[in-house]
Amino acid sequence: MVRVKPFAAIRPPKQYVEEVAARPYDVLNSVEAKAEAGEKSLLHITKPEIDFDPIIDEHSQPAYDRAVQNFKDWQEKGWLVQDEKPYYYVYAQTMEGRTQYGLVVCAHTDDYAEGKIKKHELTRKDKEEDRMIHVRIQDANIEPVFFSYPDNDEIDAIVNKYIVGEPEYDFVAADGFGHHFWVIDEQADIDRITEIFAEIPAFYVADGHHRTAAAALVGAEKKTQNPNHNGEEEYNWFMTVVFPDSQLKIIDYNRVVKGLNGLTQEELVAALAEDFEVREEGTEIYKPGRLHEFSMYLGGKWYSLVAKEGRYDDNDPIGVLDVTILSNLVLDKILGIKDLRTDKRIDFVGGIRGLGELSRRVDNGEMAVAFALYPVSMQQLVDIADSGNIMPPKTTWFEPKLRSGLAIHKLS
Repeated sequence: MVRVKPFAAIRPPKQYVEEVAARPYDVLNSVEAKAEAGEKSLLHITKPEIDFDPIIDEHSQPAYDRAVQNFKDWQEKGWLVQDEKPYYYVYAQTMEGRTQYGLVVCAHTDDYAEGKIKKHELTRKDKEEDRMIHVRIQDANIEPVFFSYPDNDEIDAIVNKYIVGEPEYDFVAADGFGHHFWVIDEQADIDRITEIFAEIPAFYVADGHHRTAAAALVGAEKKTQNPNHNGEEEYNWFMTVVFPDSQLKIIDYNRVVKGLNGLTQEELVAALAEDFEVREEGTEIYKPGRLHEFSMYLGGKWYSLVAKEGRYDDNDPIGVLDVTILSNLVLDKILGIKDLRTDKRIDFVGGIRGLGELSRRVDNGEMAVAFALYPVSMQQLVDIADSGNIMPPKTTWFEPKLRSGLAIHKLS
């Protein structure tokens, strides 16, 4: 069973929210962030290297020092203000006419250590350390992580009670996605949310594996530094937005590859025919329509690839994934890419960019071939996390991304 608690968020006054709110630190490079950041943007806190001309190393001490100073300045200027008491918050996002409703809560680091917050991806130590530094120097969770939980009718009813009222924040960002935010301020509702989650067996990390791991590691650090630790200190908790499983949608996460491992285009197509039914689809974008179907862009043409029976194991939760089938039968077997995490010949393209991004990167000569996949389902993610297995790298892409800056959690 998972633990949650309300918290007194540091957040923008209503008149500043659109200027403060920003895309997450990891979806923008430094140049993009510098171009996007207005005067009040949270990017000056999450990507402080942009304040220097020229842009400096994001991992340098001057960048970290600027992040701390900016966070302090934003509060002194009144662009970020802490609520007077702990609340839960409703955070809703709208994309392409579909709205998903999450709760902004604090989760407990012990639940992550004990496996009640379930992950489906491996984390990298260097990325964990980078996020740990940011949590440590700010003494805060500046950006939320993104969890899912099994649907619960009573939580839905509480959320529905608030969303009929006027939102605290309500705006459409430059990317066209809507963001809506309400404060759950009735104590009876706050207490009941805490009680309900105490009966929910697990959270599932949707997006933010490194931030989750970093929060847990900082909590463990602070525990060792406190001889009177009792487990209820604020540093034991970290900020997350939790959504019901049924409201979330995973979109495709595609691959582009440099070079053909010494093969000609014709030899690649012939090699694929051993494990796939290969059909040429022409020059118009072709999108996979079902599990175990892939599309490939090669030499100005799209192809459909349908994995043949017997080439994968439907009873293996990892082996049945299309990312595994593609990795085993194409990237490894034919193109010689053994490690998706380290091989420089492969890159990954989130489906939010569209399949046109795949053909563009091949047509301009940067890449030789592209593969589009059918997205995994939330049920597949839950099944794999419950079984203790780990998905291959770059399997899931959730959209829309959480907007940073709507709420910040202080650790003390």
